[in-house]
Amino acid sequence: MQKKDLCYAGKAKKLYTTDNPTVFWVEYLDQATALNGAKKDQVVGKGALNNQITSLIFQQLKSEGIPSHFISKISKTEQLVECVEIIPLEVVVRNVAAGSFSKRLQVTEGTPLCFPVVEFYYKEDKLDDPFINDDHVKLLKLATGKEINDIKYLAREINVALQRIFTQIGIKLIDFKIEIGRTKSGQLLLADEISPDTCRLWDLATDKHLDKDIYRRDLGDLVPVYEEVLNRLENQFLVEAQ
Repeated sequence: MQKKDLCYAGKAKKLYTTDNPTVFWVEYLDQATALNGAKKDQVVGKGALNNQITSLIFQQLKSEGIPSHFISKISKTEQLVECVEIIPLEVVVRNVAAGSFSKRLQVTEGTPLCFPVVEFYYKEDKLDDPFINDDHVKLLKLATGKEINDIKYLAREINVALQRIFTQIGIKLIDFKIEIGRTKSGQLLLADEISPDTCRLWDLATDKHLDKDIYRRDLGDLVPVYEEVLNRLENQFLVEAQ
């Protein structure tokens, strides 16, 4: 596979075309951002950690029947993915009150929710990714009514699988953000990444943060925390493979 032209440069990743028109080459960057990019720093090693964590999780999700755009990890910082049209929605699933949910609804952070809450945010930087509902999604023609239902179903299936994966390594899945891609045939796939950048992860025993809140809230060094998550995942999957 040959990397060709840069077609997208985001906050955490760069996307390149390849000599295969159905495959993109993704490069993870050593950059941490928060507050919709208002806070930004170079963090050496972060790109490699997120790429490796995402690759492991996507491989595990594939084995559990969750469809995604992930093809393979090709280096510590790079992976190949299927070309899909990204639906401009951030799909958030919440199991425990935290972050903006706690502030918006005045629910104490750490309060378990009686069922997983699925939320949509419009992916538009100039609007600061506003919270929207199903009718807004249809009005903006981001997805059809059927696609909205399918996205919610897929998000809940991913939640069940991720809770099982993280519980096995002593981590509580508080909430997470995913993006959904649409293939040319109309199939919906999990896309983007799943990492401590896109999930709130707390240690099951101590409630210690193992995610980007370390950076958002100036709680310490990001890299050792992400390394801990990667090490736990690698140790678990190594045991399962034996």
